[in-house]
Parts: sequence; C-alpha cells; structure tokens
Amino acid sequence: MSSRIAQGARARARMEVTAAIKDEARRQLAAEGAAKLSLRAVARELGMVSSALYRYFPSRDDLLTALIIDAYNSLGESAEAAHAECADAGPVRRWTAVAEAVRGWALRHPHEYALIYGSPVPGYTAPDTTVPPASRVGLVFIGIVRDAHRGSALTEPPALPADLRAEAERMAADLAPDLPPAAVAALVAAWAELFGLVGFELFGQFHRVVEDREVFFRHAVTRLALGVGLE
Repeated sequence: MSSRIAQGARARARMEVTAAIKDEARRQLAAEGAAKLSLRAVARELGMVSSALYRYFPSRDDLLTALIIDAYNSLGESAEAAHAECADAGPVRRWTAVAEAVRGWALRHPHEYALIYGSPVPGYTAPDTTVPPASRVGLVFIGIVRDAHRGSALTEPPALPADLRAEAERMAADLAPDLPPAAVAALVAAWAELFGLVGFELFGQFHRVVEDREVFFRHAVTRLALGVGLE
C-alpha cells in the first residue's frame, strides 16, 4: 500500500512540475514569441537546473509539441462544447455557434492561437501526434455538414470546374467519403476563410476597417455556412 501511495505522490509531483513548466513556457510565448522559447530560460524562471527540466521535456521541440497539442485540444473542447449546447438546432445555427466558439477561444488565448495558426516556428516540424488534436474542430464542422446531408438539408454547391474535380474527389476521399466532393471542397474553403476572419481580427488587420466585429463575424460565418450548402 505504501509503495502505491509513494508512486501516486511521485506521479502527482511530476504532473505539477509539468504544468508549471508549460505555464512558464506560455508566459514566454506571450512575451517573446514561440521562436524565442528557451528551455534554459524556463528552467531559470522556475528555479530549476536545466538538467532537471530535460527530464520532463528533452528538447525545445518536445515542449513546443506539448503546448501545441494542449492548444489544439483546448480549442477543440470549446468547439465541441458549443456544438453540444445547440445539438438540436438547425445546421446553420450549429455552424455559427461552433465558429463563434473558435473566435471566442482565440480572443481569450491569442498567443496560443498564434502558436497553432500563426507563422511557423523556424526549425520546428510538428510530429504526427499533433494531427488528431488539430482535427477536432474540423471534425465538428464535417459532422454538421454530414448531418445536413443525411437529413436532406444540404444544397450541393454548383458543379465543380473540370480542373478541380480530381482534387475535390481526393479531398472527399480523405476527409468525408460520404459527402459530395463539391460540398467537401466548399467546406475546406470555408474552413480556411473562418480562420482567415479570426486571424485578421486577432492580428489587427481589421483596425479602422471593421468596428462591430462580433456582428460582422456572425454575418460572415453565416454566409460561409450558406456557401457550404447548409440550410
């Protein structure tokens, strides 16, 4: 029994130190940006020797990966929670609720949003472990479109031009084989435009252009939903 207690105490202590390292790393992201994240600086701020910190994160890239996965999961949880709250609503309402959750999360976590959707970090390549967390928001949107398609509430977008058909079919095969390729192509475009809207607001591109940004955003993402074919 005492051995298990000791193991549990060590596990809790490791979790606490890991959380402290991540919190300090996020503070550095906010102050310096991801490119200047330094394990030595994190260790110094926490009063740790570098060799001790390396037992938790062997390299800067390992720490970056952990922060990226946490950010994607946090964003995904926000999107999924927003969708669950209006799961019985129509497709357009569900779409806009998820889009607004994405915007809200980004405004609350601007530096983490910049980490996952801003400029690439020089010298860093995200491993495959980031893919499932990164897919969570997209899967919510795909689910909304899929439900609309099954319920005959999806108007298929106009026919694809000949030079796009093969690429749309490939995307559909990879992302949602049960959806029309034209709908998948429209969905991917809407996905990119959604994050373009969020990025423009977050990074100051709407300064002196859009004043009532919440109303503008809601209108814009509703237009995106209609463009995908939701009714």
